[in-house]
Amino acid sequence: MSQEKINILLIEDEDPHAELIQRAFEENNRFHIQRAKSLSEARACLRRQEPALIIADWRLPDGESMELLPNHHDPLSTPVILMTSYGNERIAVEALKSGALDYVVKSPESMLDMPHLAERAIEQWAARAERARMQKALRESEAQFRLLAENASDMIARLTTDGHMVYVSPACKTILGYTPEELTGALSFDLIHEEDRPRVTGIFDHSSDHTDKTYTVAYRALHRNGHYVWLETSARAIFDRATGKIVEIQSASRDITERKRAEEELQLTHRRLQEAYEMTIEGWVRALDLRDRETEGHTQRVTELALVVAAKLGFTEEEMAHIRRGALLHDMGKIAISDEILQKPGPLSEAEWEKMRRHPIYAYEMLSPIAYLHPALEIPFYHHERWDGSGYPHGLKGDQIPLSARLFAIVDVWDALCSDRPYRKKLPREQVIEYLRDNAGILFDPKLVEVFLSVIESEQL
Repeated sequence: MSQEKINILLIEDEDPHAELIQRAFEENNRFHIQRAKSLSEARACLRRQEPALIIADWRLPDGESMELLPNHHDPLSTPVILMTSYGNERIAVEALKSGALDYVVKSPESMLDMPHLAERAIEQWAARAERARMQKALRESEAQFRLLAENASDMIARLTTDGHMVYVSPACKTILGYTPEELTGALSFDLIHEEDRPRVTGIFDHSSDHTDKTYTVAYRALHRNGHYVWLETSARAIFDRATGKIVEIQSASRDITERKRAEEELQLTHRRLQEAYEMTIEGWVRALDLRDRETEGHTQRVTELALVVAAKLGFTEEEMAHIRRGALLHDMGKIAISDEILQKPGPLSEAEWEKMRRHPIYAYEMLSPIAYLHPALEIPFYHHERWDGSGYPHGLKGDQIPLSARLFAIVDVWDALCSDRPYRKKLPREQVIEYLRDNAGILFDPKLVEVFLSVIESEQL
């Protein structure tokens, strides 16, 4: 593919000089030379086509070629190289001041070297034009930035990499009570609450990652009146394209004090609701204890012991909360069992046992409509299932039984055997331990039995 030629307008009235210059360009097929012998002819050429470069004799038959120079130093106007037959420092200075790109004293050597001078001149002009375009784009960008910033409700700021504010929009008066003049030059970190400062300085640490990522952080900032307001700031680093270094941080901040206050009120309401739920659960447990005097205190004991063992097994804090609620409610279904069965001093008949075995189902039916308690229902619903599948109400076996229910089944049996009941006295501690070991892998998860007994030994229970 042929390279497009560079058009040059040569303005020279003397034929020998013009021919010498044209002959020099003939050896370089990159250029196309168009000649004019006067200013009027040159102006006609310029009207038809704008060249990439003008090479002009200073003195022409109808005037001086300096008339072609831009009188406003437009860096994007066509570059001009002026030639003269004799050196004159005054003319050279005047030409360069008027906008000429170069000034050449005519000689055979300089005219033959004109292609090199032309290439250098075009390269210089291209570099100067690019700088001018970039500066213009920067000015337009800054003007647009200021126009947006001056009218934004958010506080717009430009900061140095060490946190000093070099520009702050007028919204700072509404948000923080300061004028832009008061904040310009100030260190932004001085306005930030000391507890929140590490989070904000972290943005400056991350900004060196050489990404266009925007970071958002909430923090308290000092108002001019002395109180703190909550701000949410989004910030990003601006990089120098040439060096890749950060030149500044740009940020937008908005007042979220009301939002924070609403969030805190919502959290307080949530805590109070949780407390109300917990108190309700404890009220149900006390009511059940008052009804079944023989097992009074059983629920609290198994709950505390279940939490000790659960902590040993590595349950999370949230899981422990569900285990606590499930343990407290494990016998909740017995509310639906008649007093004749629940408080019978002797062994239950098969028919009575059939009704008693339904209390996990009653518990589930009573508690499942409460979404808050769903994660805690594993224990009330499954704590009578057994490792070998002989339990109730579903006959689940092994790992089909939820872990929390397998754990609680051991705790529940331990406390039951270690306590007096209407139909029997409590068993000796060693005998209860022996019972659990004998039924490990039959009624109980064998691994959990070992963990439970190690807790019993270490806690001296």
